[in-house]
Amino acid sequence: MPPIVLQWLSLVGIIWLQSINGTNSNFPAYSSQLKHLLSISQIQLNNLAFASDAGKLFGWLSGFAAKYLPIWLVLIIGSALGLIGYGVQYLYLIGRVSNLSYALIFFLTILAGNSICWINTVSYLVTIRNFPLDSQLAIGLTGSYLGLSAKIYTAIVDGAFPSSSVNRARAYLFLSSILPFAVSVIAAPVVRVINVGKTKRAKASFLLILVITIATGVFAVMGSLGSASSWLSPFNSAVGMVALLLTPLLIPLGQQIRQLIIARLEGLKRVEKIYVEENVSMEEMERGVKERESISETRDMSFELSFRESIIQSEELSESGDDNISETKETIMVIEEIGVKLMLRRLNFWLYFFVYLFGVTLGLVFSNNLGQIAESRGCPASVLVSLSSSFGFFGRLIPSFVDYFFSRKKYMVSRTAFVVALMAPTGGAFFLLTNTTNLSLYISTAIIGVCTGAITSISVSLTTELFGAKNFGVNHNVVVVNIPIGSFLFGYLAALIYRKEGNADGKCFGMECYRKTFIIWGILCFIGTFLALILYARTRKFYSLQR
Repeated sequence: MPPIVLQWLSLVGIIWLQSINGTNSNFPAYSSQLKHLLSISQIQLNNLAFASDAGKLFGWLSGFAAKYLPIWLVLIIGSALGLIGYGVQYLYLIGRVSNLSYALIFFLTILAGNSICWINTVSYLVTIRNFPLDSQLAIGLTGSYLGLSAKIYTAIVDGAFPSSSVNRARAYLFLSSILPFAVSVIAAPVVRVINVGKTKRAKASFLLILVITIATGVFAVMGSLGSASSWLSPFNSAVGMVALLLTPLLIPLGQQIRQLIIARLEGLKRVEKIYVEENVSMEEMERGVKERESISETRDMSFELSFRESIIQSEELSESGDDNISETKETIMVIEEIGVKLMLRRLNFWLYFFVYLFGVTLGLVFSNNLGQIAESRGCPASVLVSLSSSFGFFGRLIPSFVDYFFSRKKYMVSRTAFVVALMAPTGGAFFLLTNTTNLSLYISTAIIGVCTGAITSISVSLTTELFGAKNFGVNHNVVVVNIPIGSFLFGYLAALIYRKEGNADGKCFGMECYRKTFIIWGILCFIGTFLALILYARTRKFYSLQR
C-alpha cells in the first residue's frame, strides 16, 4: 500500500480514537444513578468527578512511555487502563464484584481518567509526525471529534436502552470500558508513524475532511434538539453517527484510486516508449557499426555531463531555494524558548494559568455537574450532555477553520485576542443560567460548550507561542494541572451550595440549587476575561510583527 494512503488511514484511525476518547464527559449522564446506587453524598460524587480529572496529573507517564515503547503498545496500554477503571465499576454495579470501597472506586476513576492521556499522546504524536506541514490543522480537526464523544455514547445508549435509567447508567460504564479498547485494537495497525518522505500541503484533502467534520457536527446538533425526535429516532441517530464516522475513509480510498490511475498511466507511457523504440527507421539501423558506436559514445558522454549538471543544479537549488522557503514557512514563531523553571517565573505564565482556570476549567466543571443541574431543573440529562458535547465539538473546530483560511492570506491570528473574545460570552452565559426558562439553560449550555472547546484547541498553539516548542510537553502539562485543581475547588463549592439548598435526603430541586454557584462562576469568568485582556496587551507587539 502506498505511504500516502497509509498516511491518511492513520488520520482516519486517529479520528476514531478521538471520537470515543472523551469518556470522562459521560460522567454527568450517569452521575445521578451512580450517586443513588452507591448511596454517596453530593460531595463524594463531586470527588469522583475530580478523580476523573486528576488522572491528568499523571499524563506525563504516557509521554515517557512513548519514547521507549512502540506506538501500538502505548495505545493498547492506555485503552487497557480505561478497560480496568470503568470495567470494574461496571461489574460492581451489576453485582459481579462486591465490597468495593469508596477509596477503591476513587482510584479506579483516576485510572480511567489517566487512560485518556495515553490515547491523546498517541494521537498527537502520530499526527504531528505524519503531517509535518499541516500538523496544526490536522490536530485541530482530529481533536474536534473529542468534543463529540458524549454525543456518540448518548446516541448508542439511547438506541439500546431508551427507558430504564438504571440500565442506562450501567450502559455508559460498559461502553466507556469496552469501546475505547475495541477501537484501539482496530486502529492500532494503521495509527503509526509513516515514512512519507518529502510532503506537500494537502489542501484539497483537508478541505474535504473539514466538510465531513462540519456535516458530522451539524448532524450531532440536530440530534440533540428536542424537535428532531419527531423525525430522527434514537436508533437512526446512532446509525447516522457511525456512518459519518466511516465517511473519512473516502480520503484514503480516493488516494488509493489516484495512485492506481497514476501507476496505470505510467505503465502505458512505458509501453508506448518501447513501441516507438522498436519501430526506429531501418535506414538508421543499416548504418555502419563504427558510426553507431561513435554516436552512442557521444550520446553517453553528453547524457553523463547533462546528468551531472542537473544533479549539481538540483543540489544547489535544494540548499538555497525551495527547501529553505519551506522551512521558513513552517518555522514556529515564539516569544521565548524556555523550560518549566523559567516559565514559572514569568508573569505571562500566571496570567495564562488563571485565564485557563477561569475559562476552560470552569467550563469543564460545569459539564461535570450537568447531570445534577438537569435533575434540579427537571430536564433530561442526556439532552444537556449531548448539547454541550455537540457545541463543544464545533468550538474545537473553530480555531482550525480560522487558521486554514487566514493562513492562505499570510495572516497570523492573535491567540490571546481570540481567547478574550471567547471568555466574555462564557461569563455572560453563566449569568444567563440564572434565568428560569429551559431555553436559557439550553442557550447557555451551547455557548459554554463552544467557547470552552475553542479555548481548549487554541491552548496548544498558545502554549507553544508563549513558551516555545522545545519543552512544550512539560510546559503544557504544567498549565493543565489547573484542571484537577479547579475541578476540586469549583466542584466542591458547587456541592456545598447544593447541599445547603437541598432537603434532608440530600436532593435539591429548583433554581436555588445552583443560582449562587452560577453567579460566582460568572464573576470568576469575567475576572479571567480581564486577565486575558492584560495578556493580550503584553503579547500584542509579538503578533503585530507576524502580520
